[in-house]
Amino acid sequence: MGMPGSHAAKAFQHDWLKKPLGVLLLLILNGCSGSGESDALLVDYQHQLAELLELEPPTPQPSSNIGAFPDRDQRLFEIPETRDGLLNIFALRECHITNLVAQRNNQLGRVAPASQRWLYELTLWRRLDACWNSEVPQTLAEVDRERLARLTETKTEQLPRASWNALFGSDEWVKNFSRASSVLMPGEVEPPPAQLDALAYLREATLHQFDPDWHPDSSTLEGHLKALQSRPFTAELLRTLLLAEQRLKEASALIENAVTQQAVCSRLEAFTPALAQRQETQQLAAWLERLETAGTTWLGAIDALLEAHIEAPDAVRAYRRRWLSLETAEAPFPAFTAAKERHQALRLSLAERCRGHMGLNLQGESVLLVVQH
Repeated sequence: MGMPGSHAAKAFQHDWLKKPLGVLLLLILNGCSGSGESDALLVDYQHQLAELLELEPPTPQPSSNIGAFPDRDQRLFEIPETRDGLLNIFALRECHITNLVAQRNNQLGRVAPASQRWLYELTLWRRLDACWNSEVPQTLAEVDRERLARLTETKTEQLPRASWNALFGSDEWVKNFSRASSVLMPGEVEPPPAQLDALAYLREATLHQFDPDWHPDSSTLEGHLKALQSRPFTAELLRTLLLAEQRLKEASALIENAVTQQAVCSRLEAFTPALAQRQETQQLAAWLERLETAGTTWLGAIDALLEAHIEAPDAVRAYRRRWLSLETAEAPFPAFTAAKERHQALRLSLAERCRGHMGLNLQGESVLLVVQH
């Protein structure tokens, strides 16, 4: 079972004098990047595994970084500007859009962030739609009535793209995918609640933008975007998944090497219980369990948010499939779970192979990386 964050952080502090040299070197080399403790946890397990199998531990290889987020022109929709004369806009004054258009065209309106531009488009569409569905069109000249119909149709079509651009054009969202990020610390795997709330709010805003009974406000929207900017959790999570996958594959290679040796079963009698009962192994099991839960929760929330939007540009669809998917085999989360399951299977396979040779009773023993309750 997982430990609370504050206790977990203390529990993962290592006794430096008892750690293998390779683990200490990793702590020294990776300490500045923030990945030291998590990497040391995984490498420490590799050393324990190698010791019990009487093999040389693997040389940990650097884990890869996540891919670059699509460039601005690749991730945003082009929305043509809607221009009309002042007299034509004034003719629609009963729709209460004159002051709104003036605000959009002043100096502050022209440099407003993407989120504020979406709020402007949302307000403009709602006023146009309400006006079109009122008695006002019957009081307008035919040319002005046609202009109102055309503006309402245009803004209805553009609003979902403006909503998308508000998210993917914001620095807060883009920075959440920063490649200049660190691996999560062992006690910081759980998604920040404020950021989960932000994803939920942004999804709600997208789903309800055509609902006149839903009333967004600027301060709430900006507050949620600011929460996303507090740390690049998406990038940190993805890098942690990549690291865990790499180390589990290296550990699996140890077992595969052991299987090729004729004498492996002669030293396996204490292998399963000895490894499973070590505190470090149980800590790693709990950490991997929390990491898997975090991946499901966070990437699932991102997936739900993106599903609420219109179909993404090609570059974003490709990035989502490669890095954010819960199903695509080469994406970090499925690759991590596959590496974890394969390692568990190899451990169990080795124990089963030697059961008859040694007459081992493995009933009730914990299988590798399954938390003992």
